[in-house]
This record gives sequence, structure tokens and C-alpha cells, in this order.
Amino acid sequence: MQQDNENLGFTRIRRVAPIAVNTHGGRAKCLQRLIRLDLPVPETIALSFDAVHRLAEGQSFDKHALLRVFGNAPLLSVRPSSEDPDWGGPGAILNIGMNDARHAELTKTHGPEAADALYLRFVQSYAVHVERLDPEVFEFDTSMSVSEALKSALNAHEDETGDPFPQDPAFQLGQVLRSMARAWEGTTARLLRQAKGAPADAGLGLIVQAMSLGIGPDESGAGVMQLVDATTGAPLIKGRYKRQAQGREALSAQSNAMYLTQDARGPSLEEEQPKLFAQLVEMSKLCRQRLREEMQVEFTISGGKLAVLDAVRVPRSSRAALRIAVQLAEDGIISREDAILRVPPRSLTELLHPQVDPNAPRDVIAKGIAASPGGAVGRIVFNSTVAQTYEARGEPCILVRRETTPEDIRGMHSSVGILTERGGVTSHAAVIARGMGVPCVVGASIRINTRERTLTLEDGRKLAEGDILTLDGSAGEALVGEAQMLPPVKDHWYLQLMEWADAIRDLGVRANADTPADAAMARDFKAEGIGLCRTEHMFFEADRLTVMREMIFAAKHEDRSEAIARLLPMQRSDFIELFRIMEGLPVCIRLFDPPLHEFLPSDREGAKELAEALDLPLSDVTRRIEWLSEFNPMLGMRGVRLGITFPEIYEMQARAIFEATVEASKHGAAVVPEIMIPLVSARREVEIVKTQIDGVAAAVKNETGAAFTYRLGVMVETPRAALRAHDIAQHADFLSFGTNDLTQMAYGLSRDDAGRFMNAYVQQGVFPEDPFHSLDVEGVGELLRIGAERGRSSRPDLTVAVCGEHGGNPESIAFCRAIGLDYVSCSPFRVPVARLAAAQLVAEEAK
Repeated sequence: MQQDNENLGFTRIRRVAPIAVNTHGGRAKCLQRLIRLDLPVPETIALSFDAVHRLAEGQSFDKHALLRVFGNAPLLSVRPSSEDPDWGGPGAILNIGMNDARHAELTKTHGPEAADALYLRFVQSYAVHVERLDPEVFEFDTSMSVSEALKSALNAHEDETGDPFPQDPAFQLGQVLRSMARAWEGTTARLLRQAKGAPADAGLGLIVQAMSLGIGPDESGAGVMQLVDATTGAPLIKGRYKRQAQGREALSAQSNAMYLTQDARGPSLEEEQPKLFAQLVEMSKLCRQRLREEMQVEFTISGGKLAVLDAVRVPRSSRAALRIAVQLAEDGIISREDAILRVPPRSLTELLHPQVDPNAPRDVIAKGIAASPGGAVGRIVFNSTVAQTYEARGEPCILVRRETTPEDIRGMHSSVGILTERGGVTSHAAVIARGMGVPCVVGASIRINTRERTLTLEDGRKLAEGDILTLDGSAGEALVGEAQMLPPVKDHWYLQLMEWADAIRDLGVRANADTPADAAMARDFKAEGIGLCRTEHMFFEADRLTVMREMIFAAKHEDRSEAIARLLPMQRSDFIELFRIMEGLPVCIRLFDPPLHEFLPSDREGAKELAEALDLPLSDVTRRIEWLSEFNPMLGMRGVRLGITFPEIYEMQARAIFEATVEASKHGAAVVPEIMIPLVSARREVEIVKTQIDGVAAAVKNETGAAFTYRLGVMVETPRAALRAHDIAQHADFLSFGTNDLTQMAYGLSRDDAGRFMNAYVQQGVFPEDPFHSLDVEGVGELLRIGAERGRSSRPDLTVAVCGEHGGNPESIAFCRAIGLDYVSCSPFRVPVARLAAAQLVAEEAK
């Protein structure tokens, strides 16, 4: 009989039936597991993906053979069984087989009201979901009795179709199965599940199950039970039960269902049916133990008898998912490796930032790119000066700009969130915001008027400076007013998971940190050092910016050197503090990188203020700004080119690093600084800078009498540097790929402007993903592979790493590990994400 059933395309679910997730779906496999646990599951049959596909194509199917399996079962249900429950599927159809004859039988055994209710529900469901009739025709006034509504529904069906309601159970079942199969293979359904990650050819199985009615005499009803809170993951018996109900009606917001446990708001199943309640608890615990997961059990009670219809994985928040995984491992139900694999790395960003409550009301006024996660509430400000004023008053503010520049650094530090009209995931605002752990949305659907200090929304509304705004950096949305927030979480469950992850991962994780505050945050997130310290960000404080501008305006070498000398003690104190915070861990300091014009004002008002500060004619200031301007500054005189042209800048920085090394080593472990040269494209550039730095190191050693060492490296940001890595590595201890600029140069894309068209490119399949968001392993990744291989070919002990924002992307981390990189470095809040992602790669291999 079993073999005959398989030939017909359906399998009676038994302990040893050939049921697999990839042939019959997750629900079918779960039901088999419930049967193996000896739970009271009604007779169940599973249709395979192939059988359902044949139904969708209109092939014939022996419905009578299927019905014979159920014997005298009065009614049936059909539910979808896709490979992944998140892919969805057509809604369940209950009470199949209900007709006039069954109605008469149930009137005798269950009473007329129960029989009427069962028949009415089936007529409504069949008419709307199978025959696709207008739902409004089958909606009835609540003042009508169930009997009256049933008569109206049967009449409405005949009016709409011209035929009486079908009475043959086999015909009903066939139509239901075919309708659900076709619904799954429809264009709309296919696009919806593909949006959730399903392959285009994803199959659907169907579950046919004998009904446990939940309606009738004695104790009858339906409900669900779970043993954890879906928001926190804490142990808690939760669920609802509704008398004279079916399916998941108890969870409806309009339902008059009772709670499962004793509750002051009304009666509970525990009070009124303690034996059934105790049975349910034991069944739920058994599911947790044997299915190795927190399950939500769907049950019915018919005439006082309990039946388990299904069990699904408890829907859960990110924080609940983490706690559940760790608790299951601590209870010995799953391994630590399984717990590590069950927590999506990106979900950690939600835990470590304040978040906008997803369940609270929200008035979304603008959408953009989610550039830095978390939520924040503050008053709108349009420039850095006002932001600093708000901070001084202790009032949180959101900095709103067309796009940010290095000149906005102080205002960004003073703000709780950043919103820009332009930019992409690696724009200035996005990178700095992620480094600071500040929510940021870029490329937003707004128009800013800086003169009027207003922003105009797509719907025409205007917001002015001082209005309250909520920023949801995780969703890429701006909300008007103050939204409800959720606090960050860094509890036992998080700490335990990360401890397990660190114990098995084999890829180093450092942090990009530019300030002592960044370094402290990196240390708190257990980074294994600083992989990128961008020293230019230290020059934008008010007292330093003026000195920097004096250096830029100096006409003679002596004047320039004098201004730079005034920056030396400032840089030295910064480095001492960095070394102190990161004691015992490596610190990689990138030498000055940006073009000089970034330190100069971009408007006439700023130029006038600078002229007054430097006591120069406005015309001189304007000419100097124009002279420093470049057609394409990102490819102009910046990075090592600036260091070779104005060697005194790099010499000052090297001295500050070495003097800080000597001082910090007096009070702790010996410091071995790592100095990184940016934007290299030729070996000779490294030779020149190395000679300069070696000279400064020798001078500091002679002056202080101290002995120290340092490591010199190169930031590989140009395609040529990757291709000539074997030459460059002869003079470098390490290579660190700056994948933001390397992607920009490999593609010929501006990372600040690509956000304007990138969505269209991804949607049309030009790129599989935004290459600034997820590393392009075929193109940019090939440059990384070539650079690593060629660099190590000439220097086997060469350290090779990534220090762009791709270092915090799980998919990119997998590639970096696969090509043998030593570590990745990312913004501090992404460090836990990288640690967990790296551990998952090891855990996956061990399975």
C-alpha cells in the first residue's frame, strides 16, 4: 500500500515514511517528527513537490485513492509545506468534505450550531480561496444567526456560479489541491517568495490531514502554546486558547480567546482544564528537547481529547533568537557550534544599538539607504556649529546635510544621528557614522534648503530646524516626532555566545578607530587591535583646524614646518592615549591621506571667517582655495603623493608616533606601532617614505636613548598596487586592502554618488549586489587574491588584511578567510558581527 501511495504522488506520514524537507517541505518533516514522539497527530498524508507541480499543470490525480487512506474521517484540512516556512504559501483550507449529508450527521452528533458553523466556514473558504469569488459576497452581518448565514452563503454560491455548492468530497479535495498548487506557481507568489530568498523553482508540498474539529460538545476549541517570550527569549508559557474554534483563530486580535496560564484578565486553560494544560506543557517540553528548538505547538481539543496539528519554530526577535540559541546550548540540547550557527551575525547590530520599536506606530517621512544601524531621536540641525550648541545644552540633535565632508566631523560627533540627501553605503557620512556607532541614513528622499533651514519631504511637507525627528538607521527611514525606542542589549547571552565564537574562529578581527573614544569602544567590543587609524580625522578639532590651515597657506618651507611643529604635540598626545587604551594590542596608524582642500571652507562665508582668522585678504584666501581645488580630488594629490610632495607632514606624524611609542612603553607593555602608507601605486613611493620614516626613527632613538621597533605597511587601494604587490612587499611588513577605494577605482564608480543609481543596477541584474556593500569577489576579490599571492611570493611572512568596511560584511569575511587573509578590520560596532561571522565559517566546516 505504501508503494502504491508513492506512485500516486502521496505518502502516508509514518515513523519510517520517506519524508525529506527538500522533497515534501518543512511542515511534512516536522509532522513526521511529532509522530515519532508519539504525540496525538491526526492521520496525515504528504504530497511531494513533484506531485503538486503535476497538479498545477492539470494532470489527473486519483483523489478517491487518497480519500480511502482516511477511512471514516469526516473532514479534512490541507496546509502548505514549503522547504522554508519563511517562503510562505497559500492559506490552509479546513473542513474539506463538508456537504449536506455531513451537515446532517454532525447535527446529530455535535449539535446544529456546531454543524452550521463548520459548514459555513468551509463554504466561505472554498468560495473565496478555491473558486476565487468576491469575498464581500460571503461576508454576513453579525446580527444574523449562523444558520441564516449558512443559508445565505449557499444561495450566494449558487447565484455567483450558477451551480449548487459541490457535494462530492473527492471533487472538493481535488479542487482545493489544484487551486493551492496553481496559487504557488503564479507569478505574484513566485516574485514574493523570491524576494524572501527562495529560488525561482522552489517547490511546494501539501499536507492533507484528518480534522480534529475543535467545535462540538464537551470541551472543544483550538489554540497555540510556546514556552518562551518571542521578544526576549525568556522562559514563559505563552499562547491563547479559544473554545469552539479552529486553526489559529485564538491569535486573532478580535478573538475572545482565553490565556493559557492563570491571568487576572479572565479565565485560563490552566484553571479550567488543568489536566489538558499539563499535557500540553509536557508535549511542548518534549518538542523542545527532541526537536532541539523552541516550538510553537498548534493544538485542538475535541470532546475533551487533545490533538497536535502542527509545530512551527517560534517566531522571534533578534534578541530572543540569541538567548534561545545560548539557552539551548547551556541546557545541553544543542552544541555550542549549533548555537553559533543559529544567530545571524547582522542581528547583533540590532542588539548593540538602541532601536526604534518595530511594533510601535511610526510616521515615515523619508526613506534612504540604511548606512549605520540603530535608532535616535533629536532635533533637526543643518550645520555643525548648531549641532555643537545643542550638545552643549544637553539636547540631542540630528545633523541633516546634503552630504557631509571632513569639515562636519565636529558636528557629527555632537549629533545622535545623521541624515543626508546624497551618498551611498561607503560615503563619508556612512563610514564615519558607523565608526562612531551613530545611526545614519544617506541618499534620503528629501530636499534641503540650507538658507531657510528647512527640509522638504516627497509629500510636500516641510520640517524646520528644531523640529523633532526620529532616525531609524537599521531600516533606512526617518520618522516625524519621537518614536518609541528599545534599549541596547549586552547581557549574559550575548557575552556567552561571543566567548564561544572567539574560542573557535581562526580569522583575526580588528577595529577601525580614529580617536581615543573609538579605541575604547573597540576594546569594549573585544577587537584584537586597531587595523586602521585615520589620522586626518584628528585634525578637524577647532584648535587643530586653524593650525592646519596655517600650514596649508604657508608660502615657504620654513613657515610650513613651523605650523606643522605646532601640530606635533597634539598628534603625540593622541597616539599616547591610543597606545594606552589598546595596551598589548597592535595599533595600525595610517599616515595623512585626504587632499588639502578638504580642510578649507567650501562657501564664501567660511572663506571670510578664515581670512579673518589668518589675517589675510579674502582674495588671497579665495585664490589659495581655487588653486588647491582639483577636477577629481579622489584621484589627485592625496595619500602618499601628498607625503612625497610635502615630506614634512609625514615626518611630523612619524615623530609623533615614535615619541608616543617611547612614552607609552614607559608605563606598560612595549609598543610596536604599525605605520601604513596610503594610496600607494609604485614601489618607489614606499622606498622614499620608508627612508624618511627610518630617519625619523633613528633621530628619536638618539634623542631619547630608547630602543623600539615599528612595522611599516602599505594600504592597497589602487589596482596597480595589487598587481605589483610582489615589488611593494619587499619594503613592507604588511599589506592592508582598503576595499572602499579599491572598489571605487576598479569599477570607476564614485562611492559618494553611486547610491543614486545603484538600486536600479541591482534590480536589473547588472550587479548582484552593491559592490560597496558586499565585496565583489569576481572583480575586486580577484585583485585581493592576486595581491595576497604575489605579496607573499616575495615575502612569505607578509601579513595581509582588509581594512575597508567590507571587513564587517559576513559574505565578504568568508571570501577573505578563503584566500588566507590574516585579519579583517571594520568599524567598532561591526566587530562583534565579524567575530561571529568568522566563527560560523569554522563551525560550518566542522559539521
